[in-house]
Amino acid sequence: MTEYDAPSALGPAVQLAHHELVQLLDRRVWMPGSRLPGERALATRVGVSRSSLRHALARLESEGRVNASAQRGWYVSTDVVSEPPSLLKSFTEIARERGLRPTARILHRTVRPATYDESARLRVAPASEVLEISRLRGLDEVPVCVDTTVLIRSRAPGLETADLTDRSLFAVLEEIAGIRVTRSAYTARADGADPALAGLLGLPVGTPVLVGEEVTCDPHDVPVLLGRAVYRGDAYRFEATLHRSAD
Repeated sequence: MTEYDAPSALGPAVQLAHHELVQLLDRRVWMPGSRLPGERALATRVGVSRSSLRHALARLESEGRVNASAQRGWYVSTDVVSEPPSLLKSFTEIARERGLRPTARILHRTVRPATYDESARLRVAPASEVLEISRLRGLDEVPVCVDTTVLIRSRAPGLETADLTDRSLFAVLEEIAGIRVTRSAYTARADGADPALAGLLGLPVGTPVLVGEEVTCDPHDVPVLLGRAVYRGDAYRFEATLHRSAD
């Protein structure tokens, strides 16, 4: 327990600031992922000193309601998407299980030859035709992820014209092509947001992002798609179940 968790450690001004800020956050005066006003303006709004305000913000940070960005101020925490340990689920399924509304907007949909690396991972001949789909994914209208998928064109030709707005790609694949995905080889790494990505996700250039890359297979272990999802660092958590070798 920190000093901000113990009621006895909170003076009346800090308790007032905390209460007022919670009310404002609950009413979504500032949307998830948005920057809060400066400390001087915020302190004036809730009627306390900047010192009391900072204690209230620190308590809200410990509660996961806000987060501090070095030299950029305070931000409203974004609803977090997390991958269930060792369980393959779509972005849409994970969001709905948390009571959030998943959104998806197509950025581009292109038929092109596969690169040498893509053809090797998809187990097709070099330069085979693939369909690349890039979408901006969101939670309750807040953009949290740029998701790019590459599929063998001949396996699901209906995807070239299918309506993918606010829909699960896994569900559409099963619906129009009878393809069910059952396994994914997944890797995750950190990166920084370039100007284009930062603009899409509403982030300052260089902000940390999490990049997840996968090869997803059907029940026969045949590769179905390659995926690359780039998440806001404050909106994604990857979970895994690890087992120690018996040796």
